[in-house]
Amino acid sequence: MLKFGTDGVRGVANAELTPELALALGRAAARVLGGDRFAIGRDTRRSGPMLEAALCAGLVSEGVDVELLGVAPTPEVAWWSVTTDAPAAVVSASHNPFPDNGIKLFAAGGRKLPDDVEERLEHELQVLLDDAASPRDAPTGVGLGAVRTVAASAQSGYRAAVSASLAGRDLAGLRAVVDCAHGAASVVAPAVLSDLGVDVEVIHADPDGTNINAGCGSTHPQELARTVAERGADVGVAFDGDADRVLLIDATGELVDGDHIIAICAIDRHERGVLAGDSVVVTVMTNLGFRLAMDKRGIHVVETQVGDRYVLEALESRRLHLGGEQSGHVIFRDLATTGDGLLTALQALDVVTRSGRSLADLAGEAMTRLPQVLRNVPVAERDPAVAERLAGPIAAVEARLGDHGRVLVRTSGTEPLVRVMVEAPTEDEAEAAADELIAAVEALDRA
Repeated sequence: MLKFGTDGVRGVANAELTPELALALGRAAARVLGGDRFAIGRDTRRSGPMLEAALCAGLVSEGVDVELLGVAPTPEVAWWSVTTDAPAAVVSASHNPFPDNGIKLFAAGGRKLPDDVEERLEHELQVLLDDAASPRDAPTGVGLGAVRTVAASAQSGYRAAVSASLAGRDLAGLRAVVDCAHGAASVVAPAVLSDLGVDVEVIHADPDGTNINAGCGSTHPQELARTVAERGADVGVAFDGDADRVLLIDATGELVDGDHIIAICAIDRHERGVLAGDSVVVTVMTNLGFRLAMDKRGIHVVETQVGDRYVLEALESRRLHLGGEQSGHVIFRDLATTGDGLLTALQALDVVTRSGRSLADLAGEAMTRLPQVLRNVPVAERDPAVAERLAGPIAAVEARLGDHGRVLVRTSGTEPLVRVMVEAPTEDEAEAAADELIAAVEALDRA
């Protein structure tokens, strides 16, 4: 059985993540999360309608009414959960390749599930799968849940809500190239940006069920960078498949990643006196240059383990408003309950518009990025204890780098990969250290 990772369950659709599993998960969610209504949104993968239907069937069979949002960004589904105060699910594998799919769940109020609730779900799911052939008491007749489609109203409401985050301001005068990754952003992002006065050119917004994230979007921003430079645009905006993260491109074609976006927005809020606690929350993957830049400006940095859920937990427990990840998954807790690529783009472009400065100037002044090498090493099985098992090689590299570098080795929360990150004073030093650690990971995997 698939286990919950850092972002729900995820696997190859119809092989690891089957309709049978989705149906059982729907039943388990109805029992554990409670309530009499539930919303489901999905991205543009071919397997999406299949898994949506199975998940919906499981919920309805437990007497829960289901509202179908159709193709919708993950943050739209979270927003709908907030507005209706009902649980919700997104059928999406986010930035993963097209054959994969996943199911991520929100509790009523648009919040991702805490560990203890996920454990209860896993237990209930296992019970249902073990007892699938056993007779059961089940609702019949009017006891069954009803299904209705609310895609149009959900999308228009979300568009209005995300635009309202600018408090009446617009983004007139900006020229942007927007890469929708052939994903869920295609149905909403270009329209919102255009409505706010941006001169928009759209690429990769023709999903066919198989081309999501394929050589485009935030995981492959190279074509967007070329297009921005060729068109003389002010900015490029690159979403991932479910639009909960975003990366930007400046007018010179340079990438502006999540670290820079958070730095720009943190400094802007700090200078305006509206950065809650004069603090920002980031993960262990955040570049050392970010920490140095925040320290210089008197902004406190709170660090969490990798995963936006942990960033959100720190934001809520400390009553802070801004945090996120280098990947472009940014949370404005005073404006949303989860990472929102479109909201993040609007907030960053608002700083550009209000300041009258270019994105390149803002990013360059916000922080200086230390050379960082990040490698994904395929492994046979996910091993959460990989860092402990490689303590010797990691300690050797750390001793060599001293205070001028940083090392992180961790298992992916969603894929059979070990992520190796090294920061060092020079690119060559970072590359050499990463190669050394990758060799250690591969040797361990073969053992």
